Amino acid sequence: MSDTLAALLLGILEGLTEFLPVSSTGHLLIAQHWLGARSDLFNIVIQAGAILAITLVFRERLWSLATGLRERENRLYLAKIGAAFLVTALVGLPVRLMGWELPETVSPVAIALILGGIWILFAERIAAGRPPSPRVTWTVAILVGLAQVLAGIFPGTSRSGAAIFMAMLAGTGQRSAATEFVFLVGIPTMFAASGYAVLEYFLKGSGGAAGGEAWGELALAFAAASATGFIAVRWLMGYIKQHSYAPFAFYRIALGAVLLLWLPAGG
Repeated sequence: MSDTLAALLLGILEGLTEFLPVSSTGHLLIAQHWLGARSDLFNIVIQAGAILAITLVFRERLWSLATGLRERENRLYLAKIGAAFLVTALVGLPVRLMGWELPETVSPVAIALILGGIWILFAERIAAGRPPSPRVTWTVAILVGLAQVLAGIFPGTSRSGAAIFMAMLAGTGQRSAATEFVFLVGIPTMFAASGYAVLEYFLKGSGGAAGGEAWGELALAFAAASATGFIAVRWLMGYIKQHSYAPFAFYRIALGAVLLLWLPAGG
């Protein structure tokens, strides 16, 4: 397979899996087993494509929040987004600096996929017994921030998945409301994470390696991640209005089992 086609497929995969609760890490681990590992810069750029996608999907919601600051409800909602982001930053940065993170290898990712699938089924069962409340409380905001940190420590957990189902368990029982809040929190979170990753990349002296980067392939992968991410998020927001997340749970459990049984543990 050509490097250009491999870059395209990786970009598509990133866009499809970054915001679905299935773990982009697990899927990229499988893909790079055959397509070859890419540079840290490549992985940062395709994640930036996914951030662009979600910003475009929620552009009208973001605009209404930004232009509706006179309304108390909008101010509170933005404050809760800010609180979730600050919790993630204030807890997550020290965790990152201390190196508290499992390696992105088969065994920990596969186990996180399986446990995450069980977590989804548990959250759906609990939420089904409650009124489908769209309310986002301060407790939900703080727990969403902590869930994002947890996802950073355990690759394969899925940032969006961990946070969505934490929100549902904490009281935002309406799937679409919990998902929208988590995705909006994800915009500053992922922008900050990508910015930090770029800074770290160059501070480590890896910037010199950027001169050998295939920029055409990088641009193609970025565009693919943006386009497929946009489609995936738009589809998901429609899907969850009538369906539960349970199929994603079963898919995660199956994928985790495949990773444990099929790929070498150190891959």
